[in-house]
Amino acid sequence: MILLFTISGKHIEITEAIKTHAQEKTSKLPKYYNSINQIEVIVDGSQGGSLSVEIIARAEHGKVFVGTDTGQDIYRCIDMAAHKLERQLGRAKGKERDNKYPGGHPADRSEESEPT
Repeated sequence: MILLFTISGKHIEITEAIKTHAQEKTSKLPKYYNSINQIEVIVDGSQGGSLSVEIIARAEHGKVFVGTDTGQDIYRCIDMAAHKLERQLGRAKGKERDNKYPGGHPADRSEESEPT
């Protein structure tokens, strides 16, 4: 699957170091949720000295996940927004897995039904 990555800045210049850091942090997101096909990072510097980072992960079937953080250090904001997104993706994957097997995983149930 091809992962489309875009980064944009509002009232701030996106340096190569910022772009590389954002790519490194967001490249790990598909391991938390397999069907991600686009990641967008938006850095906003218009909040009077503080920065806002928003990471948007788009998945199949129109699912959208968003992680945001605000602070003084752009690298820390990227890290925190990515961490928030990892938690969201992990919860979504867990819910899908639980809905697929509402009574538990089939392998778990077959072990319980065997006579001892």
